[in-house]
Amino acid sequence: MAILEIKKAGDPVLKERAQAVTKIDRKVKELLDNMAQTMYGAEGVGLAAPQVGILLRIVVIDAGEGLVELINPEIVESDGTQVASEGCLSIPGVYGDVERYADVTVEGLNRSGKKIRIAANGLLARALQHEIDHLNGILFIERAKTVYKGNS
Repeated sequence: MAILEIKKAGDPVLKERAQAVTKIDRKVKELLDNMAQTMYGAEGVGLAAPQVGILLRIVVIDAGEGLVELINPEIVESDGTQVASEGCLSIPGVYGDVERYADVTVEGLNRSGKKIRIAANGLLARALQHEIDHLNGILFIERAKTVYKGNS
């Protein structure tokens, strides 16, 4: 496994729409492993493939309940709203208050190609939405009601 370089705000790859994964092969599984190691090494909650310069629809998240790996994730249900502070590994030291759905259901594939469905609220729901935004070339600061600098 390897720690990958996290792209920072201003890198054009972060503004591009990622492509669907059509085949889950050894390279995709290796990318999942490397993304998880990179996320944990950076003490992040989530990481999307575009953040490491790869325009594929892949995310890894650990909101404190264990690693979630999703390939081609999509929000299929949503309900309610909540505003909370977010940060991003691609924009270190900057935070913002972002309104998101309070509850989401996301479908995608796991590393074996099996369809999975995750119903989430709280931090996991927020992280899923944040990372799926990355797959669509959207940074949290574009959704933030307020943006501020903090201790990173």
